[in-house]
Amino acid sequence: MGVDVVPPGILDRLAEVPTTLTSLQRGIEKESLRVACDGMLSTLSHPRGLGSPLTHPQITTDFSEAQLELITGVHPTPEACLTELGDVHRFVYAKIGDELLWPASMPCMLPAEEDIPLGRYGTSNVGMSKTVYRRGLANRYGAMMQTISGIHYNFSAPDALFETLGRNSQQARTDAYFGLIRNFRRYAWLLIYLFGASPSICRSFATEQAANLQAFDEGSLYLPNATSLRMGPLGYQSDAQRGLHMSYNSLEDYAATMRTALTRSYPAYETIGTRNAAGQYQQLNTSLIQIENEFYGSIRPKNPVEPGERPLTALTNRGVAYVEVRCLDLNPFLRLGIDEVQIRFLDTFLLYCLLSDSPPDSPEESAQMYANQVSVVQEGRDPELSLLQDGERRNIRALAHTLLDACAPIAERLDEAHGTDEYGTALAQQRGKVDDGSRTPSARILNTMRQQNMPFFRFAMNQAISHKGFFEEHPLLNEQLDAFEARAEASLHRQRAIEAEDTLAFADYLEQYLALP
Repeated sequence: MGVDVVPPGILDRLAEVPTTLTSLQRGIEKESLRVACDGMLSTLSHPRGLGSPLTHPQITTDFSEAQLELITGVHPTPEACLTELGDVHRFVYAKIGDELLWPASMPCMLPAEEDIPLGRYGTSNVGMSKTVYRRGLANRYGAMMQTISGIHYNFSAPDALFETLGRNSQQARTDAYFGLIRNFRRYAWLLIYLFGASPSICRSFATEQAANLQAFDEGSLYLPNATSLRMGPLGYQSDAQRGLHMSYNSLEDYAATMRTALTRSYPAYETIGTRNAAGQYQQLNTSLIQIENEFYGSIRPKNPVEPGERPLTALTNRGVAYVEVRCLDLNPFLRLGIDEVQIRFLDTFLLYCLLSDSPPDSPEESAQMYANQVSVVQEGRDPELSLLQDGERRNIRALAHTLLDACAPIAERLDEAHGTDEYGTALAQQRGKVDDGSRTPSARILNTMRQQNMPFFRFAMNQAISHKGFFEEHPLLNEQLDAFEARAEASLHRQRAIEAEDTLAFADYLEQYLALP
């Protein structure tokens, strides 16, 4: 199964209808830890001035009370998306006092596992279920692992593109998105190489999975050619889930596999139990995964959920509306963690995955994908590294250039449609990283640490202080600040309304919510 080239006829058809290539949609969800001035994870509650993490459309929390998740709407251009993300940052900095936003994926100095505060969302049933879910994550995988942060990139193609390809029905578009997902999983190692930005960790984060890391200095561990330790055994990994082959050959196959994970009890989680002796919920259930979001994958099929609706139900009823890319590190050199160049390449790459042939997946291929991912995570910048393709070894640089060559015609069509050369420029920058690994974010981080004789912690702190300074020097306009404050206050009102509307006992609510149709 080699790297396929998108047939020129398909690209020519798309070029004839400009809106197929100028109407791509994207959004960003960015996780960042709030840290105190000394670099320790914040122990303060989610600031009230930021609104309710349960109901605010742009500012919520992920696992921890101190782990912000900043969310943009859907945008037609990279610039518009990043403008909104920048404005959300400005508002956050205006409300967190002396605290900083940690700019790296691997965490800051952490307290003991039991002292990492879980996200809290109020007293409503939906709010309490979110906290119980996070308690379950802590009990299953440890709270420390959950503080790892990243960027999720949401991508969708316009109706005009699918219509041009003759994929007019919901089923046909869903099938096309699953084809994208299969290809993405085959080639996601390339994104980990190009954009991985977690080659080192603080010693405070060291776990038994860090046994193969080397000492960079007294305070840091690393691997010389690592790209994204976040995406390897140190990161969001689950031995329990690894034995489950999630099939992406169709929505039906995906739903069946997901349903198995959601309903099959797992012995280790049965030991934890649903409640402790005091009656406190320890997890939502004892299934292999509590809810759909617990499945750790590099990409997810998505459809916006209605209130009280399960993600799997939304997909089953309405098909795939977009995909969520989940393998991107925060780039600590960038104030927003991501920039326009990366977005343009992501769009090019995702279009390639959508438009090129996508054979069915298999358990054997999934094992090969995981082996390639771990190799690139740990040794990606070794120019002699080889990856598995069709059971044979191929040099990583040669394979990367083959993929970039396949993406080149798409970048050309995107530039033609937009009247620019920026997509070709973005692609050329990625070629430069393949030819010279020192240009990758992971190498730049280690080189900066060496040149300035500083541990990872100090490097990240310096970046955090610099980013905070920039946003404080470039605050929101008064009318923008007023709008954000009104939105935050409205979210608090909405949380109180949800709490007042609850009539079910929590146990009954959980039973109803967790029941799959």
